[in-house]
Amino acid sequence: MKKLRWGFIGCGEVCELKSGPAFAEVEDSTVVAVMSRTEKKARSYAERHGVPRWYTDAQELIDDPDVNAIYVATPPSSHATYAIMAMRAGKPVYVEKPLASNYEDCIRVNRVSEQTGIPCFVAYYRRNLPYFQKVKQLVEQGTIGDVINVQIRFSWPPRPLDYAHPENLPWRLKADISGGGYFYDLAPHQIDLLQDMFGIILEARGICANRGGLYEAEDSVSAVFQFENGLPGSGSWCFVGHESARNDRILIIGNQGSLSFSVFNYSPIEVHTSDGTQRIEVPNPQYVQYPLIKNVCEHLQGRGICTATSVSATSINWVMDRILGKY
Repeated sequence: MKKLRWGFIGCGEVCELKSGPAFAEVEDSTVVAVMSRTEKKARSYAERHGVPRWYTDAQELIDDPDVNAIYVATPPSSHATYAIMAMRAGKPVYVEKPLASNYEDCIRVNRVSEQTGIPCFVAYYRRNLPYFQKVKQLVEQGTIGDVINVQIRFSWPPRPLDYAHPENLPWRLKADISGGGYFYDLAPHQIDLLQDMFGIILEARGICANRGGLYEAEDSVSAVFQFENGLPGSGSWCFVGHESARNDRILIIGNQGSLSFSVFNYSPIEVHTSDGTQRIEVPNPQYVQYPLIKNVCEHLQGRGICTATSVSATSINWVMDRILGKY
């Protein structure tokens, strides 16, 4: 597949700020069609970004003969359906994370990918960013010695929309659409980064609760897990905490030091050893999904290998569902 002609299913915030423009910056890649169930959104996105065609029906976009690759940028509950539709049409697909709103749907996607021979990639783009590549390099070169423990710590106060009437809550807080609350939206990135560094998580369990009472989804989660190499880890997420407790950090403890980094605000990486403390700042590209999208395109063009596949993404849903007691 030399020239990639992408069709977008969904054209919301992620397409505007993180991914959409990046597709056109990759060699031999362009966006030729976009779809939204809302005509105004589809038309507006197409006009503002110079996309030739727009649709309000996903099947029509998938059937467009000029489209040979699909990007699914809708809420998680429809990811599996659209991914399967694309693959059955013979078109490779790049899906926003998480791959689906539950582990079982991930299995369905993998089954169709295997049956059709059509690849499915998932937008776990952080693993390809320079900031996290630096973290991985520091760990692999033994900067803090042998890693003996990993800890995720995340807390933020309620957002204004969290106080809305149930009918007006953001979709991320509607479990039937997102798969859970903010945990299901944010934890996937953290889990993917750790599995990319330390291997698959084979055991996971957790305790979840709703302590703030602002919505039905869980707002406080604690978990323990263990990687295939025996490394133990833990995590704590609170989405209704006080501002004083705001935290976005992963701590990697070694036998010769420790390393900590943020996942969402890219604050400096901190390395603590017997030689002192080192703070490392690493800039990321304007469109944060660009490195992964480039990797996906090169894979489809036969010029590289992308490992952010539906198979690697499925284990993340398994871990989250285990922590939430869904599986």
